Amino acid sequence: MGCGSSSLSSAGGAGGRRSSKEDKERSYAIDKQIDDDAKKLRRECKILLLGSGESGKSTIVKQMKIIHQNGYSRDEMMLFRLTIHKNILDSAQGLVLALRRFKMEPIEEVNRHYADKIMDYRLEDDTYSTSSPVLNTSPRGSSFSSGINGGLSPEVVRAIDSLWHDPIIPSVLDRSSEYYLMDSAPYFFDEIKRIGAIGYIPSEADVLHSRTKTTGISETKFKSGTLSIHMFDVGGQRSERRKWCVPSPFLVLSSDSDPLPDRLHRIHCFEAVTSIIFCVALSEYDQVLLEEQGQNRMNESLVLFESVINSRWFLRTSIILFLNKIDLFKAKLPKVPLARYFPEYTGGPDVNKGAKYILWRFTQLNRARLSIYPHLTQATDTTNIRLVFAAVKETILQNALRDSGIL
Repeated sequence: MGCGSSSLSSAGGAGGRRSSKEDKERSYAIDKQIDDDAKKLRRECKILLLGSGESGKSTIVKQMKIIHQNGYSRDEMMLFRLTIHKNILDSAQGLVLALRRFKMEPIEEVNRHYADKIMDYRLEDDTYSTSSPVLNTSPRGSSFSSGINGGLSPEVVRAIDSLWHDPIIPSVLDRSSEYYLMDSAPYFFDEIKRIGAIGYIPSEADVLHSRTKTTGISETKFKSGTLSIHMFDVGGQRSERRKWCVPSPFLVLSSDSDPLPDRLHRIHCFEAVTSIIFCVALSEYDQVLLEEQGQNRMNESLVLFESVINSRWFLRTSIILFLNKIDLFKAKLPKVPLARYFPEYTGGPDVNKGAKYILWRFTQLNRARLSIYPHLTQATDTTNIRLVFAAVKETILQNALRDSGIL
């Protein structure tokens, strides 16, 4: 009996040791999985691109494709032809409308005729092709109908180029704060002969300068070194910001008419955000909204930034502030005084003082005392964005290490 008892006791001890060893192994495996998940989370970054319309958000997304996703293929480039041609035509028609509004006329008589033709011109969207040229025979029967591949006809290219070089144009451009003209219009007008040529294939610069309104939320995923980045570009026009679904006393919530899956998707985009890149166009200090001609764009951006930075959703989020379009700001500041729109500014035409003043206006809104990392940017310049994003990545990594307790 004693031996039996001894044997039973011995067997129980061995089972206990095995159980203890299995528990330790299980505990180690769980700890390792938690550690691996934590490392994975630190390597996976969710970035929101926020800002008002035309602040440069979508251009940043295009740069990420160029820098981190091997750029655009020929077929992808061709998909931008219609957008670019529309940008040019809309801008040319905008100039004509501004001339008429200000009761100005082109100096050259031929350009008065061309102005009428530009206003009558229409692009035929369904005739665009990414492959072989197809002659568009428009029922309008005008020599100003859409050209080969649904593009700009040689006649309208000649008309736009001629009007752009009319001596009256500098005078109407001096009043650009009084009407809407996209920032890329001068670039496209200067390139009109190349862009209007038969067989035109957009360049990367053309793609970066092209403009189309972002609707909803677009997602971009890419690798940058050890980081896996998930970037969300959120539409910036007022009609799109109603869909942001950020609970804040300053932001309009999502419309109940939006489908529930869409609203849930938008809420998901704002969860566990690593960083926000908030884009501000420095050059917009004298411009008005496309949606509301009486509202100053810079003031609109300030209100929007205040809503974002003080939202409870982003209490542990780093705010990266892109003071964008520095090239346009440098060109504009000597001609259009910043003090005309912000009377307390006293720095004159000094670009550094002007940029610092605008930065100060934004940082003053930071009641939540979040960390703000400002950068001067030119979104259409790939070299600039490559350097800036390297600094942004360093910020993200440092914050991840800090949050993990390593720093």
